[in-house]
Amino acid sequence: MIDLELICRETRKIAIEVGTFIKEHQNKISADVIENKGTHDFVTYVDKTAEAMIIESLKPLISEAGFIAEEGTETITGETYNWIIDPLDGTTNYIHGFSPFAVSIALKKEDKIVLGVVYEISLNECFYSWEGAPAYLNDKAITVSKASTVETSLVGTGFPYNNFDQLDSYMNLLKHLCINSQGVRRPGSAATDLAYVACGRFDAFYEYGLQAWDVAAGAFLVQQAGGNVCDFLGEDDYIFGQEIIASNSLNFTEFKACIQKFMLK
Repeated sequence: MIDLELICRETRKIAIEVGTFIKEHQNKISADVIENKGTHDFVTYVDKTAEAMIIESLKPLISEAGFIAEEGTETITGETYNWIIDPLDGTTNYIHGFSPFAVSIALKKEDKIVLGVVYEISLNECFYSWEGAPAYLNDKAITVSKASTVETSLVGTGFPYNNFDQLDSYMNLLKHLCINSQGVRRPGSAATDLAYVACGRFDAFYEYGLQAWDVAAGAFLVQQAGGNVCDFLGEDDYIFGQEIIASNSLNFTEFKACIQKFMLK
């Protein structure tokens, strides 16, 4: 039986240490060290080095655990435990000197996330939780907001950057939310967006085209803070299904119906 609270404490330290490395190297990023992985999908030596640092630091915590990591620096799959890692969520923000950008680390036990840490580097904010615990921000317990309707909600989202198949539906939904909510924001880091739902800064969030490492830790934080998470169908395939809806429990049904009206055509 592993001690999730202890492992979460150590994971927080790792995220903050790696975040410090990421911040220190921001001014060293130039065009010649930026690689293009795909359409509008960038990576730098900082992403790769940060991921290697995280993996090497996590290995002693659960010796049998595998890794699902964005940059693929480790490909071992664990039978029971697997870490899901985004060493730098918001790379485009990072290389442009724009915030937010974050380290995201989740621990999956079989098919269930049991630990999540999101460290938003520019504001030095560490969001974290483990199974059976509340969600925290820098040692203070957090909860989702109490906005009861879409009309009273501030909504977070992310713009598609390489999957434009649903762009027309997405833009129609965006127009609807601009008119019928308190506003829509696009910070550029899904992990941070979900952490902001967990602490009540956002009342709801949705996006498609995401990967497991973008959402695993943040989605867990939302749930631990009293919120709801699902895919666009209203089901549980939001970690690997590349689409996510997250909100508090009061506006969830209305917000989900709103997303489905436009995105399930």
